[in-house]
Amino acid sequence: MADDALPAPDSPVEERLLFLQENMVSFTTQFSMPIVEVSLVISKYIRILLESLETAASRNGEELPARLTEAWEVDVEGEAPGIDSFPLETLLGSLDEDRMDILDTLIRTILNETRLPFAPALTLLREWESMVRVQLANASSPGQLFSPIELPEGF
Repeated sequence: MADDALPAPDSPVEERLLFLQENMVSFTTQFSMPIVEVSLVISKYIRILLESLETAASRNGEELPARLTEAWEVDVEGEAPGIDSFPLETLLGSLDEDRMDILDTLIRTILNETRLPFAPALTLLREWESMVRVQLANASSPGQLFSPIELPEGF
């Protein structure tokens, strides 16, 4: 985690989002976390946050914007190989579940302890998802799925 203390729940949302972002970047970089592992953890939290927001919106007769409910469009060069061309059982057996659990715990703890509102948190995770999807789509072999995630400068 970053050196800074956990922001209080009454801190500005931007400060809490920045704390989440900095810690995710720090962890995934420090542990050279593979694209596929980051993708699985991010998708889990997108699903959890989205289900909660959809339930609340439904209860109040509201509708969520597509920017929250749908994956963002990504530009990829060429045609991505089909998932069926990758040996799924081998891929799943190669995952480092401990590393994924740590990222999972980091995200969950920051969301819960800072009481980060779900809509901005989901938007942040959609940004990560978009970046990860591009890298996954550009993978031409199963081994490339285990390449460390590449984060743009200043991300």
